[in-house]
Amino acid sequence: MGYVVSPPPEGFATWDDFDHSRSPEDQGSWFGCSDPSGAGPRLYFQRVPEGKVVKNRLHLDVRAGTGLVGEERLATLEAECARLIALGAVRVRLLPADDDNESTIVMQDIEGNEFCLD
Repeated sequence: MGYVVSPPPEGFATWDDFDHSRSPEDQGSWFGCSDPSGAGPRLYFQRVPEGKVVKNRLHLDVRAGTGLVGEERLATLEAECARLIALGAVRVRLLPADDDNESTIVMQDIEGNEFCLD
């Protein structure tokens, strides 16, 4: 997505330094990133004590083919899919274009949470 990690809080050289300053139960409990252009929203992920039961607690549609249609869109989605697979994601299925929607690829992150390349 091109997002970047914000600088660590003042007084800490790295986010790891900041994380190690927290209590053990709070270490690694959240992560945030932002669009360097400022156009996209900040993303904030927080660990919760409950495990995944049936459905995701959050579903993201990752916009990779904005403004593209047909074969050009699908080629862009396939390229992003391949990049994400190399990072540990899993391809679940292709939802092909129909009369109402363009193609989308359903994927899973390393914990099995589904998201869509849209």
